[in-house]
Order: sequence, then structure tokens, then C-alpha cells
Amino acid sequence: MGIQCKNITFGYSKDNILFENISFSVDYGERVGIVAKSGFGKSTLAKIIAGYEKPIYGEITVDGKPVSKKGYNPIQLIYQHPEKAINPMWRMEKVLLEGNVLNDYIIENLGIKREWLKRYSTELSGGELQRFSVARALCENTKFIIADEITTMLDAVTQSQIWHFLISECEKRNIGMIIVTHNMYLAEKICTRIINLEDMTFE
Repeated sequence: MGIQCKNITFGYSKDNILFENISFSVDYGERVGIVAKSGFGKSTLAKIIAGYEKPIYGEITVDGKPVSKKGYNPIQLIYQHPEKAINPMWRMEKVLLEGNVLNDYIIENLGIKREWLKRYSTELSGGELQRFSVARALCENTKFIIADEITTMLDAVTQSQIWHFLISECEKRNIGMIIVTHNMYLAEKICTRIINLEDMTFE
């Protein structure tokens, strides 16, 4: 059944609605692009799906059930700015241990150098940090990954390496992906289906 988003409405008050009645589903193994212009509320919707924000109305379910707030979240959100999602007081080795992904295969294929594991997030570049964010999201219990503009700030080589490995790993493990972007070219290149939130058209 996968993820079901039903009538999701969000605003800062009932008189200040950002978006309303958003409904769609994402199945296992799919790569669904969520496309809209900047300022539409794509990142807020991503947080709602992952359980970090509450909608005014609507519900999110995985396989027909609400996502439990206890234990590991089967929906992992990778942010555009990884420094906001990583504890600056932790060495990077602990960041990976938090998700139980201190895995040689993942580390090597994401180009994470061993010496980075002993560093803090403030000692790494944005591209280096994003590799850790992707690695942490690939826990063995992950069912879906939301990638929110994850390579927008990165150079072309790093973008290619991250997308290639992430897509390959999700295909191998039948993990569903939601790719949040304003870049239609990227969405058409890597997604199996695109949802345009501005007019809720499906391509």
C-alpha cells in the first residue's frame, strides 16, 4: 500500500492557508517527484509526511496505519541543508551509529572518507555532510526516503555520485522515494512519476 496522503491542508492559521487538500500515494520502489515553485510549501509538506509537522487537516498513513511516534521512523527525510539535521556536538561516527548504518558498503559507495568519521559537522563541507545524511537515512528499517532539494547546493560531481548511489540502493531494497524539487529537468530525469502541486497534475 505504501504512503497515503489524504486531504493534507496546512497553514499558519485557518485564515492563512499555505496549501490545501493535497492527496496522493507513493508505492514501494517508486520515485515520485513533488514539483512546485519556490515558496509553495514543498519543504513543509515533506516535514508533514515525515511526521515533523502537523497538518491542520488530513492524515498520513504507511500501509494503512499512522506512523508510530515511537521507535525508528520508516520515512526518512533528507534535508537540503544537512547542518540543520546533524547534532554539532556529535562526531560523525556517532551520527551514523544513531541510525545503525556504520556500514562499510554504504560508507565507501558514498565516498565518505574514514578520517571524516572522527570529525564534527562544523569541520566538514556541505557536500561531505550530505553524504552522511544520505547514509544515515539508509537504515535497514527504512521504507521510504524523502529527498528535499538534497543536491541543490552541491557541485555536479557530488550531485551525480549521491543520486547514483541513492537511486541504486533504493531500487535494490525496494525503498520508495519522494523527490522534492523545483527543478523539472531533474525530476524528469530521475523520477518514475511527477506530481505538480501547483495544479495537482500527474505526469
